[in-house]
Amino acid sequence: MSDFIPFVQELLESWGPVSARRMFGGHGLYHEGLMFAIVMEQRLYLKADEVNRPEFEALGLTPFTYAMKGKEVALSYWAAPDSIFDAPEDAVHWAKSSWDAAFRGHLAKAQASARAKAKLADKKAARSPRA
Repeated sequence: MSDFIPFVQELLESWGPVSARRMFGGHGLYHEGLMFAIVMEQRLYLKADEVNRPEFEALGLTPFTYAMKGKEVALSYWAAPDSIFDAPEDAVHWAKSSWDAAFRGHLAKAQASARAKAKLADKKAARSPRA
């Protein structure tokens, strides 16, 4: 692991513990069990969704992209503003915003899963013979 990840962890220590796990040639950064950021090639990318993406766009930041089958694929992780590396309070603000985006995504997936399970249970109940 490079010195960059411990630097980011230290930058965010007032927010709470941030762990790093290897993934796809980089690292995922986690807080309270949710991945809210990735580090690829010594660059920090933060989770974005429809709620916080305008903050990234307003600063002209861009999403992390990679090539797949000859096409560029953009992930929902956007470049962090360079200014946060000199301002721990700003770094925590951006990290919290990204963690909130990760949490919203987690909730949406859980709700979709619950709806799919309920639909499947309804179908099974409709097919079973009634007593």
